[in-house]
Amino acid sequence: MKITVKLFAYLRAGRFKISSMDLPEDCTVQEVLEMLAISRKEMEIGIIMINGKRASFNSILKGNDTLAIFPPVAGG
Repeated sequence: MKITVKLFAYLRAGRFKISSMDLPEDCTVQEVLEMLAISRKEMEIGIIMINGKRASFNSILKGNDTLAIFPPVAGG
């Protein structure tokens, strides 16, 4: 299945901004993070969204989904 992956901020360094990925059926967000060498610890307080809705490490992706991965941010 094909999905679109969008990376934000420093997660783009050495990777990409937007990419189409061909993945096996029932692939989870965690599996995509592992493919991209983004650690679970690094994303513990980051934001993960599928099609504009909050998702978790165990969320299962479907064909044509858009996965957006935001690193932890600080501000005030």
